Amino acid sequence: MTKSTILLENIAFSEEGPVQPEDQDLTGTYQSLKDEVEQLKGIIANLEAKVSDLEATQDSLAENELNMLRLIADLRKKDPGRTELSRAEKIVKYLEARPDHRATYETLKGHLGVKNDLLNDVINVLMAETPGKYSIVKDPGDKRKRSLVMLARY
Repeated sequence: MTKSTILLENIAFSEEGPVQPEDQDLTGTYQSLKDEVEQLKGIIANLEAKVSDLEATQDSLAENELNMLRLIADLRKKDPGRTELSRAEKIVKYLEARPDHRATYETLKGHLGVKNDLLNDVINVLMAETPGKYSIVKDPGDKRKRSLVMLARY
């Protein structure tokens, strides 16, 4: 760059011709805009840092949620306890003693002295241990009533 181009860069132009910077109030405005831009850049940097922190937190929360879901799935896959196995044996003996090898859920609840949820757990254990040996059928007279049937092929 030559001296003349350096001087031309420092001089602002208007429609009437060159205007000297000391004649105009642009230097203060320019400086205030420059300060404001720097302030906004700082705010943007802070927001970007917050976004990255939130993304890291979200990743860790998603990982924790996945771990919790795995634990819940493991708990649901638990092995039957002694109580459930003994109740299942009682159901087997009861069904073997009946001439039609059939018992309603109400009868089984009374025989075992349990409620619906525990009876369902025991029947699920029984059916899982001997697949194909038992079947759940609905009562022909009342579709809401269910019965557990020991199938004849065993």
